[in-house]
Amino acid sequence: MQAFNFSTTAHLICASGAAAQLAQECAARGARNVLLVTDAGILRHNLLESILPGFSAAGVNLQVYSDVLADPAEELVLAATEQARAMGADLIVGFGGGSSMDTAKLVAYLAHPAQRQSLSDIYGVNQASGVRLPLIQVPTTAGTGSEVTPISIVTTATGKSGVVSQQLLPDLAILDAQLTVGLPGPVTAATGIDAMVHAIEAYTSKLRKNPISDLLAREALRLLSAHLERAVREPQDLEARQAMLLGACLAGQAFANAPVAAVHALAYPLGITFHLPHGLSNALVLNSVLAFNLPQAHSLYAELAPCVLGKRLLPGDAAAQLIEELHRLHEAVGLPMRLRDAGVTRESLPELARSAMQQQRLLVNNPRPVLEADALAIYTAAY
Repeated sequence: MQAFNFSTTAHLICASGAAAQLAQECAARGARNVLLVTDAGILRHNLLESILPGFSAAGVNLQVYSDVLADPAEELVLAATEQARAMGADLIVGFGGGSSMDTAKLVAYLAHPAQRQSLSDIYGVNQASGVRLPLIQVPTTAGTGSEVTPISIVTTATGKSGVVSQQLLPDLAILDAQLTVGLPGPVTAATGIDAMVHAIEAYTSKLRKNPISDLLAREALRLLSAHLERAVREPQDLEARQAMLLGACLAGQAFANAPVAAVHALAYPLGITFHLPHGLSNALVLNSVLAFNLPQAHSLYAELAPCVLGKRLLPGDAAAQLIEELHRLHEAVGLPMRLRDAGVTRESLPELARSAMQQQRLLVNNPRPVLEADALAIYTAAY
């Protein structure tokens, strides 16, 4: 067995209704001034309504930054950081989807009183090496796994840049299914498939593949595939919702330690150019990437097939059955099936392929090398 490192969030609470204890968790960490980072949709759907009174009761001053947008830009991160500094925040809470949690990680790092690094200083791997404020993450979607990853993605003037550092790993993640009940079906579907991609790519990663990530990826894929359709069709089903949150969290732990690859590399240009949600972008290229990888990843896909198909796995080519089942699941949850169905133009495919080549930090993890011509062929197959 090859040597490996494995890191994750120190403490998880996985229980329906657990977000009600958020204020107590902040107070238990000695916090007196807390900035909660979220988006306007969270306020619009009153997801903080049952949580806010707890802060007054605990004697904790709370401010809310609610201007987070999808694919957060540098200016947004800096604005939230300035609010944290101005209020003297001593703990940061990320509350929402991946964009809110990614923003909260960076605010916790940049707003520490002793911090001397700027945002531009920490892009890349292990460039953030200083101290950060205590950080709690509360996901409201079952997809990104950001609550257990040391990664934050920021939109810059030239595209997407990542900050990857162990300093970004949160202290606590609270997984509360009640917060996901109001998610629309398409969001539940897209984020769920996003989490499945995390598991699949972690399991097949060329670099840093390890037995702990493998174990987590298999269990994540089992939970997600078994509950995704229920969560989409029966949005009030708390059992399905809690299973999806846990599955997304396990997949996040897996890919934080065995990185994602070509699906994500080809999904990012779709998000940047056509402003597609990240989960949908992943879903649209997933099957074409799997087909491309099949010659090198056949045995690994075959190992994952029972996690998705269970007793429905038939004698024969298990890897092919996995790809077919993922295609069926994509269709069953009602997402657009082809790039053209999501508004992507055929004329854009060559530029998308060129843009995907900029994601070498992801492409190096892919089980099969991806050249620009390969990326174009994958986009064309998905079109």
